[in-house]
Amino acid sequence: MPLSPSAQKVQNALSELGYDYIVIEHAESTRTAQEAADRAGCELGQIIKSLIFKGKISGKPILVLTSGANRVDEKRISEYAGEAIGRADADFVRAVTGFAIGGVPPLGHVQKMETYVDEDLLQYAIVWGAAGTPNAIFELTPADLQKMTGGRVARIKS
Repeated sequence: MPLSPSAQKVQNALSELGYDYIVIEHAESTRTAQEAADRAGCELGQIIKSLIFKGKISGKPILVLTSGANRVDEKRISEYAGEAIGRADADFVRAVTGFAIGGVPPLGHVQKMETYVDEDLLQYAIVWGAAGTPNAIFELTPADLQKMTGGRVARIKS
């Protein structure tokens, strides 16, 4: 079955970067980290949550790729970013990524962003990221996640 346009966009981005990972679209939701873990048959910690924050002064988008088991320490991310941050609204997320909340992948965005990768993802051989829709995911290695996003590995959780 062909992928939906948003999931195909992620598949194309992976291919263009030279990766042979395959986007899988499910009939059921993968919108939450727990739903994604259930579909992938993995631990909650292996799910990559792609969260967009916005610099309160600069307005710049900041991508935080965190383990599904963790909550983001926004104060710590503010320190990394050099300014206070806030959660981005749905319109801002779509404008900078090209994707809707609930399906934001770690790559293939409209705009390049300052990116932080949760150090806790590195303990796993395989992790799973959203793939453009609330029911599409793909598996990859944490090393490739860091390479494809250019993200800085950092402590994310509080």
